[in-house]
Amino acid sequence: MNLQLPAFEPPVGLPDDWRTALLEADSAADLVGLILQLAEGQPGVGRARVLWELDPQGVPASEPPGDEALLLADEAMLTGSIVEGDGGLVAIPLPVSTAVLLVELVAGAGSEALARDLAAPLAAADRRLRNRLRLTELEREVLHLERAEQVQRALFAISELAGSDREMPEVLQGIHGIVGSLMYAENFFIVLRDPGQDTIRFLYFVDVEDEPPFGELPLDELRQSLTWYLLRSGVALRGNEERLIRQVDGPLRMVGSDCHDWLGVPMLRNGEALGAIVVQSYRDDQGFSEDDQTLLGFVADHVLTTLERKRSTELLEHSVKLRTQELAQANCDLQLEVAERQRAERLQSALFQIAQLATDDIGEEAFYLRVHDIVGQLLNAGNFFIALLSADGTRLEFPYYVDSHGNNGPMHRPLSRGLSEYVLRTRQPLLATAPGMAALEATGEIEYHPGRGPRCHCWLGIPLFLGEDVIGLVAVQSYDASVGYGQNDRELLGFVASQIASSLHRRRSAQVLQQAYAQLEERVAERTHELRREISERERVQDQLQHEVMHDALTGLPNRGQLHARIERVLARLQLEPQRRCALLYLDVDRFKVVNDSLGHLAGDDLLREVARRLQACVRKPDLVARLSGDEFAILIEDASVDASGRPTAAIAVAERILDLLSRPMPVGGRALEPSASIGIAVGDARYAEVDDLVRDADTALYRAKALGRKRWQLFDESLQRTAIDVLEMEGELREALRLDQLEPYFQPIVRLDDRSVVGHEALMRWNHPRRGVLAPGDFLAVAEESGLIDAMDWRLFKRSAAWAAGMPPGTYLSINVSPRHLRREDFDQRMLELLGRTGMDPKHLVIEVTEGSLLDDPDNARMILTRLQSHGVGTALDDFGTGYSSLSYLHAFPLRVLKIDRTFLASLGQQGHSAAVISAVIALAGALGLDVVAEGIETEEQRQVLLELGCEFGQGYLFGKPMPATASAP
Repeated sequence: MNLQLPAFEPPVGLPDDWRTALLEADSAADLVGLILQLAEGQPGVGRARVLWELDPQGVPASEPPGDEALLLADEAMLTGSIVEGDGGLVAIPLPVSTAVLLVELVAGAGSEALARDLAAPLAAADRRLRNRLRLTELEREVLHLERAEQVQRALFAISELAGSDREMPEVLQGIHGIVGSLMYAENFFIVLRDPGQDTIRFLYFVDVEDEPPFGELPLDELRQSLTWYLLRSGVALRGNEERLIRQVDGPLRMVGSDCHDWLGVPMLRNGEALGAIVVQSYRDDQGFSEDDQTLLGFVADHVLTTLERKRSTELLEHSVKLRTQELAQANCDLQLEVAERQRAERLQSALFQIAQLATDDIGEEAFYLRVHDIVGQLLNAGNFFIALLSADGTRLEFPYYVDSHGNNGPMHRPLSRGLSEYVLRTRQPLLATAPGMAALEATGEIEYHPGRGPRCHCWLGIPLFLGEDVIGLVAVQSYDASVGYGQNDRELLGFVASQIASSLHRRRSAQVLQQAYAQLEERVAERTHELRREISERERVQDQLQHEVMHDALTGLPNRGQLHARIERVLARLQLEPQRRCALLYLDVDRFKVVNDSLGHLAGDDLLREVARRLQACVRKPDLVARLSGDEFAILIEDASVDASGRPTAAIAVAERILDLLSRPMPVGGRALEPSASIGIAVGDARYAEVDDLVRDADTALYRAKALGRKRWQLFDESLQRTAIDVLEMEGELREALRLDQLEPYFQPIVRLDDRSVVGHEALMRWNHPRRGVLAPGDFLAVAEESGLIDAMDWRLFKRSAAWAAGMPPGTYLSINVSPRHLRREDFDQRMLELLGRTGMDPKHLVIEVTEGSLLDDPDNARMILTRLQSHGVGTALDDFGTGYSSLSYLHAFPLRVLKIDRTFLASLGQQGHSAAVISAVIALAGALGLDVVAEGIETEEQRQVLLELGCEFGQGYLFGKPMPATASAP
C-alpha cells in the first residue's frame, strides 16, 4: 500500500449540522477537511490525518507518515477493521474511498467510543468522498478530451495549409500561429536537414532575443548544440540547461541567449530526423510540460508532411514553367530539324544506294555510272569525275570522267600540280571559285595546263580516304557562272565521298574476301569445335554451381531454398487437386549441442552427415529430405495418405522409422552415440496458401514434441495454434490482474505429524480470475515467467504474505516460494529484509523455498544471498527434493534448514515399490545434516502413519488443510 498524507488545513467554523456541511463540500479536499474536523472535534482526540492507498486526484500530498502509522494503516486496509497501535494511535479504514483515518488519542481516551461516535459521519463522508473523487476523474477526462479536440482541429488546420495556394512563408507563419494556440510558442523555429549533404537550413525563425541564421549551414557547425543532438539522435529534448545536460550523451554547447526552458522534437521519416521544431521560453513563468512535448511531437509529424507536400507543389510549378520554355525552344528547333531531316533523308538514301552498289553484281562501268547518277540527285553534277592514285603513287587514274567540254571516259596522267593533286597533297576538301584558283596559281600551288580544257568557274573536290591513306578524290566542276557550289554541297559531297571510298574498297576487296572465305570457313569449323567443347565445360560448371546453391555443403542434402521451392510447387498443386494431401516433418536432433561441446565440431559434423544419410534411407522418391540449419532437418512427403479419420498414416510411419533408425548406435568421434530426435508433423491441404504457414505449423508441433520430453513425434492441430494465441491473451489478463489487484496469497498449514499441531504455513499464489474463478499457479505461472511479470507478482505475494504473518506466534513460520530469477539478483536479500521491516514480520519466522534448479543456475550468487539471509534468521527449504538432480554435493554447500520431499514419492507410499526406502534414506540423510524434513501432498491417514513410522516429523497436504485465503486462515 502506498500511503500518502494529504496537505490539508481544516476550515474554521464547522457548522453544527455535519450533514449540511457534507452536502456543501465542493471538492475532495473540502471533504477530507470535514473528516479531519469531525475526528479532531471528538473528546480525547489530538491530531487526525488521512492516508491514501492510491494517489488521489485533487488532494495534494505532504510529508510521508512514520513507519508505525504506515503499518497500522496497512493492517486496517487489509483487515477492513479498526486497528489500535501503541501510544494511542488508531487507524480507521475508509474502504469505499480506499483511505485510512489516522487518529492520535490523548491519554485515557478510548477507541471504541470514538469509532461508535464517528461511525455514521465517516460512512457518509466515505461514500461522498468516493463520489467526489470519481467526479474529479471525470472532469479531468473531459479536459483531456477537449484538449484532444483542440489538437485535432490544429492538425486539420495544418493539413488545410498544406493544400492551400499560399506561399511557403505564409504557410510557416500559419503553422506558428496554430502551435501558439496550443501552447506557449512566442519563440519558435523550424529547421530542416539534408541527410545527403549533412546540412541544415532554418526554414522559419521567430525569437525575441536572437537573430535568425541565414542560408544553408553544415550540421557540424552546430556540433554539441541542442539542435545538433536533436537531429543526430532523433529523440526529443526538454527542460532547462541542467536537465538538458543530463539528457544528451556528451558535452553541451549552448548557442544563442540563455533560456528558462527549451523544448525540441524531431521530424522523423523512417526513423531518420529530417528536421525539428523548437520552442523556447525566456520567462520564468512560462515552461513546457510533458503534454506539450507529446503535442509538439504530433504537430511535428504533420508539419513534415505539410512541408514536403508544399515543397513538392512548388517544385512541380517550377518544373512546369521550365518545361514550357523548353517546349517553346524545342518547337523552333523542331522546325529546323524537319528541314535538316529532309535533307538528311535524301543524303541517307544516297549513301544507302552507294553502299548497296558495293554488293551488287554489276560491272565496273555500271558501278561508276550509278554513282554519278546518285550524286546528281544531291547536287549539280553535270561535270563529274573520280580520280584514283595508282598503286605505285606516280600516276592519277580516272576510272570515270564526264565533262561537258569533252575528255569523257577512263584516262590517266602523271602527277602534276593541278587542282586534283592539290587536294591529294593537302588531304583536305577544296571548294574554289575562279578568284580562289587564281590565287593558288599565283602562289605556285597549282599550275594551269591549257591542253586539259578551259578554265572552270567553280570547282569542288573531296579526298577519298581509306583509313589514314588518301587513295584518290571525287570532284564536280561548273563552267557556268550561274551554277556554283556552297558549304552544304561540300558537306553532302563529303558524306558521299566517304561512302564511295568504302564502296570502292569493298569492291576491290571482294576478290580478296572470296579467297579469305575459304580460309575463314576452315577456321570457323575449327573454332566451332572449340566453342562446343567450351560450352560443354561451362554447362558442367553451371550445373555444379546450381547444385551447390540449392544443396547443403556439409550433408549434400537440399537446402532451405530448394525445400521452399518444392513446397511452393506442392501447395500450388493442392489448390488444383483439393483431395490430395502433403506432409512436412520438421526434425531437430536432441541434445546436439552436447555433442559439439563434448566431442568438438568435427564430430558434430560427422553426426549430422550420418543423420542425413539415415534420413534419406527413411523416404522414397519424390519425397525430399533437406537440411535447414544447424541440427534442423525437414522432410517433405508430397503425397501423404490419410485414413478415414484424417490421420496422416504415411507421415506417421516415416516419423516412426526415423525415430527407430536414429536411435541405433552411431560411431562418432571414437564413441558409439545413440542420438534421438524430436519431430513435428504438419499436414498440408488446400487451406495452405503460403509456404511459411506450413513451415510454421510444423515448427510449432516440433516445439510441442520437445516440451513433451523429446524423442517423439507430435502432430500439429489447431489447438497448438490456439495455445500460442491464448498465451498472448493470458499475458494481457495478467497485466490487468496486477493493476486490479486480483492476485492474493492462499495459506496451507504445515503440521507436526504426531499431534497435527500447526508449525507453519506455506504461502501459495492464487489468481481471482473474473471469468474462470480461482486459478492455481500451474495455470498461469509459465506465461508470467516468460513475459517477465513474475517479479511484480512475486513481490505482491511476498508483501501481503508478510503482512498477514506479522502476528505469527513464536515457534511457527511462513514459507514462501522463490523463483530462480530472484536468486540471480544480488540485492534480493536486501529487498526482502526491507520488506520484512516495513510489514513488521520477524525474519526468524520466514523460510524461503528454492528448487534444485535455482541453486544450480548461479550457485555462487545463490549461496551468498542465502547466507546473508541466514545471518538475519531467514531459513531456506529445498523444495521438491528427489525430482531433480538430487545431488548431495550442494546439501552441505548451501545454508539449508528444511528438505521437502516431493509428493510423487507419497503417491505410491504403502504400495509395492521403493518409495518408502527412498523416503527413509532422505530422512536419514537430513538427520545426519541437521535438517528438518517436510513431506508434501499427504492426503490419507495411511500415508501419515507410514511417514511417522519412517521417522518423518512434519508434513502438509489436504489431509490437514487445503490452501485458504488470508481472510479464512489465522496466522
